[in-house]
Amino acid sequence: MDKKLKIFLIRSVVVLSVIHLAYFTYGYFKFEGIHQVDIYTEFYRFKFYDDVSISHVFITGLFLFCFFILLLRNHSKKRYNIAGKVKIGASLLLISFLSLTFFISYSFGLNAKMRTELPEKDFNKDKTLLNVLNPFLYNYTSYSSDKLFNPENILYPEPYPVIAEKDTTFYDPGNPEYYSVQTNYYSIDTLKVLSSDYKNLSSGILSGMGDLGIEPETFTRRIMSKKTIGDSTEIIFKGVEAYPENDENVCIFTENKMLYTPVHQVSQAGQQYQNAVMRYKLLYKYDRDSLLHSLQNFTALLKKYKIESQIVPKDLTHDVFYYRDHTREPLNGIRNTFDRDKLKERFAVIERLFYQPNYLHPSIQIIFITVVLSVWLAVFLLYLIWNYVKTRNLRISAEDNGSYR
Repeated sequence: MDKKLKIFLIRSVVVLSVIHLAYFTYGYFKFEGIHQVDIYTEFYRFKFYDDVSISHVFITGLFLFCFFILLLRNHSKKRYNIAGKVKIGASLLLISFLSLTFFISYSFGLNAKMRTELPEKDFNKDKTLLNVLNPFLYNYTSYSSDKLFNPENILYPEPYPVIAEKDTTFYDPGNPEYYSVQTNYYSIDTLKVLSSDYKNLSSGILSGMGDLGIEPETFTRRIMSKKTIGDSTEIIFKGVEAYPENDENVCIFTENKMLYTPVHQVSQAGQQYQNAVMRYKLLYKYDRDSLLHSLQNFTALLKKYKIESQIVPKDLTHDVFYYRDHTREPLNGIRNTFDRDKLKERFAVIERLFYQPNYLHPSIQIIFITVVLSVWLAVFLLYLIWNYVKTRNLRISAEDNGSYR
């Protein structure tokens, strides 16, 4: 490739880089803030009618026109071999791509401003706070849901978590409508023994289950699963019986393990357990001021994301401890009103913008690729034709001059 052509192409890339930087800066200062995020928010999608699209079309057209004129005028008089033409084609493809992607740099600017305003560390901190406080924030009708709130969701303290075992008793064999269901809860325990001991029910290890109040025969019935690991057998079984309805260390708020929104790339099971431990401490270990402080942080979070709320942290703290101690009362008086839908929507959208940004919207991907390739082919083919004509004319002119002499 000719040295002058190389310099020209490099200068063109530099000019395009400056334009990209300008669009990045514009996007950075155009971001309106996380409090304006809603379900329709996305990184820029070429729309043809706003300032970014209109300026993009104008600048791209002007640049390509000037670039093409200068390319044909100053750099088309030298013949190139196949390798040289391939290099020129690759360079023109890069320039075509850069000249048509200013809107992507604009999106990068939006993303950079969002991450400056809300660093990932702070976003994860907000999610952790919501996950810990989540059982206190449901609409009062949700507390009657057995799916959301039940003893099998308790993860802490011991002997939880537990598994339910239902025993149905029919009083009249001829009438199946007369029956009762008794639910018993057992801890989920793990035991590792040598495989040889497991096969021998009279071994000292299995006989030692009596210390836990479990006879060897009962133990075999309570086995949920077993897995051989080397010369050992790992047994998961139903352990000691638990009585959550009479347990003073659990309440309806510990019967929920749902995550409001998971922290990215962290085990959800691990998050659920850590949140359960912190929630238990707020309810049973720490003084009331700890929960009050957490709820004050929550109201500050709502203000940060511009969510309407009627929550008074002191009142909600009182309600939480009241229903902790009055487990049989319905929670229709809990004062935790706020715009749940808006907060859920805002966090879901920010989560998507963080981890699934879609700088090139799926609806325009095919169009974009088609336009880039079309522009590149048009510029490259016209250059090859013009280069061929120019070099041919120069060769003929040189031959004519030689014949004349």
